[in-house]
Amino acid sequence: MQIEARIKEKLLKAFSPKYLVIENDSAKHAGHAGAEQSLNRGETHFTITIVADGFAGRSRIDRHRMVHEALAEELAGPVHALVVKAKAPDEDAHGA
Repeated sequence: MQIEARIKEKLLKAFSPKYLVIENDSAKHAGHAGAEQSLNRGETHFTITIVADGFAGRSRIDRHRMVHEALAEELAGPVHALVVKAKAPDEDAHGA
């Protein structure tokens, strides 16, 4: 399974998000550290925008920790960089 698909599957399972967008930013980082070391050269850098009920009442740091915990396996291996934009549903009327 591709890295992006695994990320999506894990986030859907962990958070049942109301909104989820996963952007593969790897091409923007070609030649940078981490991008060339991975066997998955096209899947090393991602930006995740996620809106889920589970983030309500949580600090920004807690939300990031929750996402990082759900993706611990990927972050320990093929994923070199991850930008997380995590919000509760009531924080954004547009879903992101």
